[in-house]
Amino acid sequence: MIRAVSIVPAILTNNKQDFREQIEKINAFTRRVQIDIADATLTNNSTIDITDVWWPNGWIVDLHLMTKKPSGYIDTILKLHPNLVFLHAEAEEDLLPIFETLKQNEIKTGVALLQPTFPGTAKQYIEAADAALIFAGRLGVQGSTADMIQTEKVPIIRSIKPDIEIGWDGGANLSNIRALAHSDLDVINVGSALSMAENPSEAYEQMVAEIDKSGVVL
Repeated sequence: MIRAVSIVPAILTNNKQDFREQIEKINAFTRRVQIDIADATLTNNSTIDITDVWWPNGWIVDLHLMTKKPSGYIDTILKLHPNLVFLHAEAEEDLLPIFETLKQNEIKTGVALLQPTFPGTAKQYIEAADAALIFAGRLGVQGSTADMIQTEKVPIIRSIKPDIEIGWDGGANLSNIRALAHSDLDVINVGSALSMAENPSEAYEQMVAEIDKSGVVL
């Protein structure tokens, strides 16, 4: 039986006005969102600064922090107090002490894995985290093609921690959303397929309807 899958819009931008406009569009159809922050250490580009991040009251916000040095952002994260923070297994720091600080402040923890990263090499982080994020696109860029072979990481992660929330990030759209939903994922983050849509609310509802379809997944 297919899991109940949440479609979560992802915001990635280097423009504060665009950030506001995306929030206004998303607010029409959902309250959970992933906000991507990059500082050009783990990516080739940067987004708006984390100090410029905000969201409406009542939103459930997951922060995806694309950086090699996440410890430098702790104070700001604690002030923002998101629902969940994803840090990369590929960071140049030990994530466990950061996870502990976040948990002490009642913020959920997540570990993100880039395409080359085998889940077994991040076992200690997966065991300690509340969520895992399988990244399958181009880091720091929206509109990339999904590397569907990354779905093979799902059962490996579940074997390490069966009850962990597993999310997908990268290239999700109407053409592959049902296949992703049938891959034992809990969350599918969607970027450009919503942010670039003429009617984001309608595009979101189409994806929800596609997931709910029964029958063969091609």
